[in-house]
Amino acid sequence: MRNRPRRQREPHPGERGGTGSPRGDRARSRGVRGPRPPGGRSVRRPVAAAGVPSALRVAAAYAWRLLVVGAAVYVVFMTLGRFHLVTLAVFLALVLTALLEPLTNALTRWMPRSAAVTTGLMLSIVLVFGVLSLIGANVADEWPGLREVFSGGLSRIERWLQGPPFHLRPGALSHLQSWVSRFVASNRANLISTAVSGVGRLAEVLTVGALALFCSIFFLHSGTRMWQWFGGRLPEHRRHAVRTAGRTAWTTFTGYTRGIVIIAATNAVLVGLALFVLRVPLVLPLAVLEFFAAFIPLVGSPVALAVAAVVALAGRGPLVAMLVVLLIVVIGQLEGHVLHPLVMSRAVRLHPVVVALGVVCGGVTAGVLGAIVAVPLVSVVWSVYSAVYAPPLPPVA
Repeated sequence: MRNRPRRQREPHPGERGGTGSPRGDRARSRGVRGPRPPGGRSVRRPVAAAGVPSALRVAAAYAWRLLVVGAAVYVVFMTLGRFHLVTLAVFLALVLTALLEPLTNALTRWMPRSAAVTTGLMLSIVLVFGVLSLIGANVADEWPGLREVFSGGLSRIERWLQGPPFHLRPGALSHLQSWVSRFVASNRANLISTAVSGVGRLAEVLTVGALALFCSIFFLHSGTRMWQWFGGRLPEHRRHAVRTAGRTAWTTFTGYTRGIVIIAATNAVLVGLALFVLRVPLVLPLAVLEFFAAFIPLVGSPVALAVAAVVALAGRGPLVAMLVVLLIVVIGQLEGHVLHPLVMSRAVRLHPVVVALGVVCGGVTAGVLGAIVAVPLVSVVWSVYSAVYAPPLPPVA
């Protein structure tokens, strides 16, 4: 007899895994098997959960990733906050290195590298102490006349405030002065303890300065070799990206540091000349205050000039004070529309809104130092991201 081919039993509709069958429901809940690759196992494709919109699933996927990134950033900032003195010292060392590197490279042509580093640091220290001695001598020379000028200026301010539009009550400033005297007398112990704690703060400042000077010596002398040694310890496939990121970060940081110093020096010279022409007292200290305040973008210069306006009001009267207030507007326009585009355009490419938000967030987080560090930090992060991760721009036709 011939062997008849055995007929295969047709599966029951409930066994096919079709629509509406229990087996089909279980298959959809577990996932659908894709086509079997040649010589391999079948791949199970995940199926969306029933009733969950795709937009909600995408938002949830982004949400947990953002939470992980936020937690990592928080841990980093908490670690830096625990060692804030060391972090500040390293930041100041990097600032000194960025400022003194051109001078050191120029001196290296005529002397060894170690001697060039020592000479550059000594010249910078002499410059800083020379400016401080000039400020002290200026205040000491003007102090005898300032007491009479300010005492008469306060009386003039009080009479001016009694008129329109303020209509201040007579003797209001005298009552305020007496209240301040009573407050100081009643809180003398707290003020003394605060002054004693200020001695500890002074020790911290000296420690940070010494550590920054120590680190800057090695950064200037062998910073390139230190970075090459660090890159050599990394895996081979990571070295190019790390070198690119480090080169971009250092270029951005040095450009920002040197640019902000140029802008601050220009503002200080212009403010000093204007105050000298207006014969406002304490010209040199106010110019130096403007120099250091310019390191806080958008906020520092107006605050320093507001202090100058108060000094002008007490020493020269309301008209000169109004001219100083007008100077705030002129300096702000000059800094925003002339100096920043010319000096900072290559180093910092941030929108003014980003700069303002960075300054505010840095100030809320770490006070004045946070406001100073915020903009260079954001600039460096954005430059590194653009150099390493951002896709290349399409060629211009």
